[in-house]
Amino acid sequence: MVVNVNKPGLATTVQDLGRPGYYHLGIPISGAMDRFALKAANLLVGNKEDDAGLEIVFAGPELLFDERRIVAVTGADLPAKLDGELRPSWAAFVVEAGQVLSFDFLKKGARAYLAISGGIDVPFVLGSRSTYPLGGLGGYQGRALKVGDVLKFGPGAAEPKPTAHVAPGLRRETAGEFELRVLPGLYWHRITNEAGVNFFADSWKVAPEADRIGYRFRGGRPLSFVPRQQPFGAGADPSNVVDCGYPYGSVQIPAGAEPIVLHRDAVTGGGYFMLGTVIAADMDLIGQMQPHQAMHFVKVDMDQALAAREAERHRLERLKAALL
Repeated sequence: MVVNVNKPGLATTVQDLGRPGYYHLGIPISGAMDRFALKAANLLVGNKEDDAGLEIVFAGPELLFDERRIVAVTGADLPAKLDGELRPSWAAFVVEAGQVLSFDFLKKGARAYLAISGGIDVPFVLGSRSTYPLGGLGGYQGRALKVGDVLKFGPGAAEPKPTAHVAPGLRRETAGEFELRVLPGLYWHRITNEAGVNFFADSWKVAPEADRIGYRFRGGRPLSFVPRQQPFGAGADPSNVVDCGYPYGSVQIPAGAEPIVLHRDAVTGGGYFMLGTVIAADMDLIGQMQPHQAMHFVKVDMDQALAAREAERHRLERLKAALL
């Protein structure tokens, strides 16, 4: 019951839904950048939604199966190929023993998710199978896959359900100009009114420095700060504060120049001020953004953020109902 890694892809890691509960100790939550896509892939093959699968970035791996399994690929438009023949995304299909699963060129999005019936069987570390590469923690030996690795999986279904596909209306669009909704935070008062207006009015683009730690954006106007005498320990730059905790999704802007949205493998604290936080409902979307993709930040309040979270919950419930 193994999969042999003939080619690893660009940055393929084992991920589940993450390891909450250790953020205060400096250990990030890790897990899938696009949680909905991983949940959908798992449900398509009959797994639990939090089972471990593969997160595939930009270029896919080549995998040799030694046993018949159901698989599904979701997330980015990275077409799967079985022995060289294309297979549909967002749908379950069977891989027979001895067959090779590979991937065509990326068409849209940034991260695809591969689920295998039975789930990928790597040890739990602090309650999760997710990979945290910077810490060498979890996943497959704490790192991205390499040639010659052998992945084990647990017992699982051998036949897909007739309903094992996800309708386009339940999928997230992974192209075009995106909007990220931001709830202003405790340090909003540090910038001028003009800077706040400009931040939401400007068009930004994803910078090449975009990964599991955080996404950097550039192209908008620099922030201006309300003058103050920097407190002891905050440093000289007006974007510095006395060290504080960084929530998942927080938007920090070093020197007021380029926003960075902290993501699944981000550090948990530091000395940069946080303009606000990208709402939970939009964090999956960030994981599908490619470098140079255009986007806008949109200001929301708490009621709007909670309504968006509820809408995402309903989308997942509709997905589950469709796959019954």
